[in-house]
Amino acid sequence: MLSRVANSIYWMNRYIERAENYARFMGVKFNLILDMPPSEQEQWEPLLVANADNHLFYQYFDSPGRDAVLHFMSFDERNPNSIFSCFRAARENARSVREIITKEMWEHLNQVFLRVQEESGKKGWKMDEWQDFFNEVKMASQLFYGIIDSTLTRNESWHFCRLGRFIERADKTSRFLDIKYFILLPSIDAIGTNMDLLQWSVVLKSASAYNMYRQAFRVLRPEDIIYFLVLDRHFPRSIYYCLFQAEQSLMAISGKETKGNKAIKVTGKLRSELEFTDAAEIIASGLHEFMDAFQKRNNEIGAAIYETYFALKPVESFNGGAQHQG
Repeated sequence: MLSRVANSIYWMNRYIERAENYARFMGVKFNLILDMPPSEQEQWEPLLVANADNHLFYQYFDSPGRDAVLHFMSFDERNPNSIFSCFRAARENARSVREIITKEMWEHLNQVFLRVQEESGKKGWKMDEWQDFFNEVKMASQLFYGIIDSTLTRNESWHFCRLGRFIERADKTSRFLDIKYFILLPSIDAIGTNMDLLQWSVVLKSASAYNMYRQAFRVLRPEDIIYFLVLDRHFPRSIYYCLFQAEQSLMAISGKETKGNKAIKVTGKLRSELEFTDAAEIIASGLHEFMDAFQKRNNEIGAAIYETYFALKPVESFNGGAQHQG
């Protein structure tokens, strides 16, 4: 497969996953608003901080009010991570590889982009309208993955789809946990209180993890929640599960040529470290510090994937000279 094609398929899926998770991040806040006492003040800036969008936000806005943050994260074209920008980028990547992906994938993604573009022109959104929009984004993204799994041959294209999806999802799950650090914990005194447990349940619900967590554990305990979202071997949004699946797709793409493969090496190393980590160690090291370190290493995996599969590489030609291939 040409590196250009693989790159487009990989990023198409990363952008779709990013759009879905941005909708989930804002769902965290809406779920919390519905459950918290009216006396609690709304905080919107931590959403920006948790996703590293705060510096760009303040280039265009003076204060992080609800409407400004929601618009910036949903529709602002100046924000490359907004839901609108992600769907636009995913659509452009899909358009460039239409001969590789299936007709159903292209039609669905094109339809979703046009729908989001139409919604971006609306003014005066009410809270329930925002919630409906975020739910629509989540369902559209999940349907896209269903279309991939039901229409695409299990070849390199399918594995690059999975690779992009799971690398992005691992990053965003870590940021869901970081939201507990940035947004939801008002003070040290709140640890262990009913409000603390309510906030943890909101994190679980926003990651679509609440029901599966309650099947695995009887009560809400921060240590168990951290284990479930970071280390669980079977939950499809846990960090460990995402890295394991990404590693499996990297192995399938590379076939027998795994020696010297930097992408496989850095992914496998991080996955194996998580395999022998427990939740108590994460808490002892500091949840935010652990997630921050993970995000940096996950970015290193992305860089290694780029170097291994997408970057232009010099190769020896028949006459001994060098040429570039994509």
